[in-house]
Amino acid sequence: MNDILLVARREIAVRARTKGFLISLAVSAVLVAALAFVPKLFAGNDSYEVGLVGSGSLRAAATAAATAQGVDLTFTPLPDEAAARTALLAGDIDAAVVDDRALLADGTVDSRLGVILQAGHAGVKTQEQLRAAGLDPAKVTEAMRVAPLTERSVSPLRGDSSVRTGFAMLIVFVLFFLLMSSVTAVAMGVVEEKGSRIVELILTSIRPWQLLAGKILGLGVLGLVNLGVIIVAGLSTGIATGLTADLPDGVAGIVAAAVVWFLLGYAFFAVLAAGFGSLVSRQEEVSGVLTPLTTLLMAVYLVAFYAVTDPTGPLARVLSLVPPFSSMVMPVRMAGTEVQLWELAVAAVAMLAAVAAVLAAGARIYGRAVLRTGARLRITEVLR
Repeated sequence: MNDILLVARREIAVRARTKGFLISLAVSAVLVAALAFVPKLFAGNDSYEVGLVGSGSLRAAATAAATAQGVDLTFTPLPDEAAARTALLAGDIDAAVVDDRALLADGTVDSRLGVILQAGHAGVKTQEQLRAAGLDPAKVTEAMRVAPLTERSVSPLRGDSSVRTGFAMLIVFVLFFLLMSSVTAVAMGVVEEKGSRIVELILTSIRPWQLLAGKILGLGVLGLVNLGVIIVAGLSTGIATGLTADLPDGVAGIVAAAVVWFLLGYAFFAVLAAGFGSLVSRQEEVSGVLTPLTTLLMAVYLVAFYAVTDPTGPLARVLSLVPPFSSMVMPVRMAGTEVQLWELAVAAVAMLAAVAAVLAAGARIYGRAVLRTGARLRITEVLR
């Protein structure tokens, strides 16, 4: 055990100081923070400046409508339509209302602002027409004030479905990015040691399976560090933008489950990556030898991406129990819908069994191939 921890500490100490790892941490944090700001950018402005030509009787009604939507609406009196056009072209105002008959804008009116101004205009004109018909607007308004229908969700999860879908999609992207980068780092590390013949010196002191276990453990810790940076950056930005209030119930449990499934998925793919990497001796051959593994990982990603849109469908339900698909599909289902406890248990046991199986096979391939340099080896040859 001490030998494994020694190898793991060496991997952490060496890899954590490389520019590539530090850059990947920074890029991960920036990307997640940027994704958290995207809804804010597309939500529209929070304040508008509107020019008024004439009486501007809609001011009070439009202000009330804006306040209800959390929008700050400011009105600027203007002498005539020409002044309104000049202010619009100069960018001083966002829109202008001329004599309660026309709405001017430089191009098209912002959709959110247009709804507010049209609602204010409709409210004022409705009251004027009621008075002209001899009706009391106050009594008509009171008669039309009806209690809204009580909204109740049949889903056991709180939160809008679109928010849960976006959260599940973020989990897919993060898990795929981390798994792909982590397993590639494992394979590259194995080939680097094999090509430089350093592995021959190391294996004079420890056994091949200990070196493999230490390498996977050390790089797994670095993967967890990267995942931690992503979680902290995402939550910090979500708190700053107010998005955390819209997250579904049990978000802490979903995040914790994503970490656990990342570890299971990493163990599965990393062992295979080390086994495949030990078949070659040059860095240029790594991408070729990893093609079956990356193809499998891409298939897992595509299934998980599909499960984002239909987490209760038969494909998502079945493959969330089948390794290695469960490493991505199960956390996606947990974010998008309610998952039964027995499903979690079956998926976890199956994934652990799969990890144990690939660990036995990968360790055998690694132990027999890592000392054989030269031309690329075939798996069947190594197993024989």
